[in-house]
Amino acid sequence: MSRRPSRRQGNAATINDVAKRAGVSPMTVSRVINNEDSVRPATRERVNEAIAALNYSPNQAARSLAGAHPIRIGLLYSNPSAAYLSEFLVGSLDYASRANVQLIVEKCDPGEHESEVAERLIRDGVDGIVLPPPLCDSTELHAVLRRADALAVAVASGHPPAGFSAVSIDDHRAAFEMTRHIARLGHRRIGFITGNPNQTASERRLEGYRDALAAAGLPADDALVEQGLFTYRSGLDAAEQLLGLADPPSAIFASNDDMAAATVAVAHRRGLDVPSDLTVCGFDDTALSTTIWPELTTIHQPITDMSLAAVELLVREIRARRSGSPEAPVHRQLDFTLVRRQSDAAPRRRPPVV
Repeated sequence: MSRRPSRRQGNAATINDVAKRAGVSPMTVSRVINNEDSVRPATRERVNEAIAALNYSPNQAARSLAGAHPIRIGLLYSNPSAAYLSEFLVGSLDYASRANVQLIVEKCDPGEHESEVAERLIRDGVDGIVLPPPLCDSTELHAVLRRADALAVAVASGHPPAGFSAVSIDDHRAAFEMTRHIARLGHRRIGFITGNPNQTASERRLEGYRDALAAAGLPADDALVEQGLFTYRSGLDAAEQLLGLADPPSAIFASNDDMAAATVAVAHRRGLDVPSDLTVCGFDDTALSTTIWPELTTIHQPITDMSLAAVELLVREIRARRSGSPEAPVHRQLDFTLVRRQSDAAPRRRPPVV
């Protein structure tokens, strides 16, 4: 009696079986499993069909065959916005879990030297480091990483550091488009709350605001620009200054949602209706923008996608270095979107200031 051949538990399909069936290398199978975007769609489809046909399970051992020993990545953070950090971690953890990457998250408390934290991570054997803002702009930290010949990806820097890969949006263009949008509503006195000066993106957003004013034929008034620090508290202080002017702005554009939310709170405390009396716009499109009233018109910065792309870039560079064919740093720029909600409107007609 003939027996139908069966695959015993000990002879489960391997990554080499999948590669042979799909007509590709084991490394290509690994790239498909890790969801890397360097694989052609037709090749990806063949590999997935082979995985399904062989009932292949990409377990830890199989992944190790394809990609050598596990990858360890450090993620340093020192961002005052909990909403921003939350979205950033979602993207980083998502890709790390799918790519069999160990993500080590380290907080740099105020006053703590981030370079010391980075040096400790390097000594502990991390393969690379992700730098979200504001650490993406730390020249001291960049110097430490260069001396150690460590791989790193800077995220959301207005001026990506030389020698490292980076992921960002066009902050200048985003701020320009938001300011132009406000001007097209009819506003002529547009206040602006800047971001922390320790971040290069803050400078780019301020430049975008000023260039949009010039393009709209509106005068630049330094009294309409207040310093913020990307914190809710700094937004309260800046909004109080702007709304306390003898001729206050009819609209305020804040460099992040935390400071925009603070501006809405100050407006309500002063008995102003948003948006009838005051238009308020933000930047980032974090969860906070839709959990206050009214919901914020804001720039959608794809924070989750940016952090995911950063980990993906770093993993690719680590694997390339291990294979003996290191890759040159790249700068990936993602798209932003102006999201209009309930916090902007045309200005009310007001009696002239005497």
